[in-house]
Amino acid sequence: MPRSSELLLQLLQRFPKHPNQVQQIHCLLITEGHLLLRNRKWKNTLLFNALIRTHLGFGQTRKSLLLFARMLLHRAPPNGHTFPSLIKSASSSLPSLGPPLHAQALKRGVLRDPFVQTSLLSFYAECGNLRSARKVFEEMSERCVVACNAMIDAFCKNGDMGSALCIFEGMIKRDVVSWTSVVNGFRMNRRFCEAVRVFGSMMSCSVKPNEATYVSVLSSCASLDGWGGIYIGKQIHGHILRNEIHLSVFMGTAFIDLYGKSGLLNAAKNVFDGMVVKETCCWNAMISALSSNGREKEALDFFERIKMEGLQPNEVTFVAVLTACARGKLVEFGLELFRSMLNDFGVVPVMEHYGCVVDLLGRAGLLREAAEFVQSMPFEPDASVLGALLGASKIHGTTELGNEVGQKLIDMQPQHSGRYVVLSNINAATQRWNRAAYLRKMMLNAGVQKTLAYSVIT
Repeated sequence: MPRSSELLLQLLQRFPKHPNQVQQIHCLLITEGHLLLRNRKWKNTLLFNALIRTHLGFGQTRKSLLLFARMLLHRAPPNGHTFPSLIKSASSSLPSLGPPLHAQALKRGVLRDPFVQTSLLSFYAECGNLRSARKVFEEMSERCVVACNAMIDAFCKNGDMGSALCIFEGMIKRDVVSWTSVVNGFRMNRRFCEAVRVFGSMMSCSVKPNEATYVSVLSSCASLDGWGGIYIGKQIHGHILRNEIHLSVFMGTAFIDLYGKSGLLNAAKNVFDGMVVKETCCWNAMISALSSNGREKEALDFFERIKMEGLQPNEVTFVAVLTACARGKLVEFGLELFRSMLNDFGVVPVMEHYGCVVDLLGRAGLLREAAEFVQSMPFEPDASVLGALLGASKIHGTTELGNEVGQKLIDMQPQHSGRYVVLSNINAATQRWNRAAYLRKMMLNAGVQKTLAYSVIT
């Protein structure tokens, strides 16, 4: 006896727990003709909407989009509930379908639906299309919190913190996402003091931070100059402990990074040891903390422990371990590790890994090998790779190589004061005073000012 479309619709709306169940229901709908019922377009629309939403819930975004094509083929009219799921599917799999879906929403007369507008706004914001996001936002008659948050995030990602703050300050009601978007926006734009300040205002307004808020503010604290960042970070840590807030994997990683960058290895280890669940990112942060504080052997021990724990090292892991090898001058081990990345761990080396190897060879005084390694790279070296080679040239007094590499860096980064200064010092060290003076004059003519140094006494 054929099942009724109402029963099948109810089954779909309960969100089956496995994709196979969705496929079974979908097959029943096709074989028993429920998707081809005449004069019952509203019911067909509901069925297609449920199928699209359910497939999206299982991450099957392309199937959701294909179902929309079938929906149009069977003349089931899309409504305001159809497009939000489709737009979300497009954002994660086929961004090029966003504008056509926008056009379809306009054609079907549902573009004024607030859910459709908010979905389109979020889509354009995620794709970095600020112009379209702003246009959708300005056309909204009623701007809900979600829409405002999406627009704030879009402005933040494009570096327009002034416009982001204008929307934020004009909001009648703000939620934790609103505050977190601004905190993270300042962090992304390297305005760390302001990120911390906004977090303080958020706490004053008794808004409870979420995981993303804590991670953003702790990352900002870790990037602050001086000791202000660690002072604020410790206060946040105390607040978390006093309120018995669950320390998530990412929050724990942020604390390890903060303490590691401040040289507080015991504090970093205490956080690491106290974490119930440790993912690869936690181990990466601990390896980086150890290698940057002269504990290279311990960093390598942690790398061995990762493998014993059955975790898979990733790109960041190898950057941290290769950095430890470079600082510990463990040339053979570092080179062997680099060679094993792809073969043993399936990690394809990227520019940062090549820079680590250049640093490894350069610190050990193997300048010729470092230069040959740069020549053998499968892509053109960037400033980080050449910068490592320039730094090695300065340490070991290799003037000719230093001048060659330094000039390339100046051509690549004409406003980077450090490139002129290092190259000038390399020439001054070998009494090439004319060349050193020429570089200083070149820096002056380019309007580049030397970054002032400072020291902290504790």
